[in-house]
Amino acid sequence: MTDYFAGIDIGSTMTKVVVMDAGIISSVIEPTGPEQRRLAHRVMETALRQAQLPFESITYLVATGYGRINVSFADKQLTEISCHARGVTHLYPQTHTLIDVGGQDSKAIKITDGKPFDFVMNDKCAAGCGRFLEVIADSLGITLEKMDNLSLQSFNPAHVSNLCTVFAEQEVATKLSEGIPIPDLAAGILISLADRIAAMAKKIKPTREVVMTGGGAKIKGLVNALSKALGYPLLIPSEPLLTGALGAALLGKDMVEKAFKTGEHLGLEKRCLKK
Repeated sequence: MTDYFAGIDIGSTMTKVVVMDAGIISSVIEPTGPEQRRLAHRVMETALRQAQLPFESITYLVATGYGRINVSFADKQLTEISCHARGVTHLYPQTHTLIDVGGQDSKAIKITDGKPFDFVMNDKCAAGCGRFLEVIADSLGITLEKMDNLSLQSFNPAHVSNLCTVFAEQEVATKLSEGIPIPDLAAGILISLADRIAAMAKKIKPTREVVMTGGGAKIKGLVNALSKALGYPLLIPSEPLLTGALGAALLGKDMVEKAFKTGEHLGLEKRCLKK
């Protein structure tokens, strides 16, 4: 009989689900809304429907992320630090440093022997995460995707000195009134954010290989700027939003395999995906 495992990662901005056996057989990414318990059920149902599996077939399910306590049907709840490390080292076994740039926080994780050894996190200020870029893009009257594309056209990035979101927004408005082109402003903003993230990551002394995940890993200008700030090329997963959910599923699989070998009882009960 095939064992299936699932991981659900409820982040502050996006919610992700992975269902797997030997590999990923379905995945779902949706915005995180205010009713996280209903959201958890809905995305899980969608992932199971894609995989053509009943919920009862899932051997073990691990929840992680900001809203993990709202996944009432999970067998285990684990921190995103452990899950991100497990997911990334599954994709890149030689990983020594992970940098995750999410919507509301950024984190850098030092990895040794496939496990988190040390980490540092910025969760106090929007200037270290994707929300900072969304605010600035909105102040420029463009989408974040458009801001990223324009930044790649810049040959003279503007210097943006303010790291506080409010003051950076004011500084951008001032520079716009001075006639500085939007591509140069966009590039300057991304460089400013990359420098802030790099300064945070350097506290744990990052070493190669360095993997970048989260929504920030989809912003090409930020990836380029952060790579230059660190002095290392960055590895980017094909879907950088899924590593936490993938790691959660893999850790569930690890626990079941360990229990099978040691005779440990995991206390699994009959499954029922009820709201």
